[in-house]
Amino acid sequence: MSKRVLVPSLIGAVAIGAVAAGSFAMASAADSKPVLKDGSVRYTAPTDTVAGMFTFTAKVSDDSGVRGLKVIAWPASSKLDPTEAELREVDDATCRSLSDETSRCTYRLTVTKKEAAELDRGTWHISALATAEDGDTLFLPHAASVDISG
Repeated sequence: MSKRVLVPSLIGAVAIGAVAAGSFAMASAADSKPVLKDGSVRYTAPTDTVAGMFTFTAKVSDDSGVRGLKVIAWPASSKLDPTEAELREVDDATCRSLSDETSRCTYRLTVTKKEAAELDRGTWHISALATAEDGDTLFLPHAASVDISG
């Protein structure tokens, strides 16, 4: 093969490879889903003078930004197992922007002494639905768990 044919062929192959790699990178960025990390849950029982609190905190990130986080706490013994569609109708966490792409979201549920007396004992799960500004979602049926003892 002559050098005149070989050099343009190599340049063409490199150019096609670069276009394909660029297209893959663009598709990967466009298809990114939100990420939830550092999730933690805590239950504090109420006292005679202070209400109790169920708290779930997590960092939510997406390259388009974070629109919000929906959260529900439920006892494992209930076998509830919420779906993504059901989580669209539950409580919102309060999200505070840490950067253009990341927010720290906190869900708080106040628990009275009477409510605490009626709570199922044992393991409780947190289900979460993160929504990015571009509409992408991340559904975590078991984002975290906590034990509530008597």
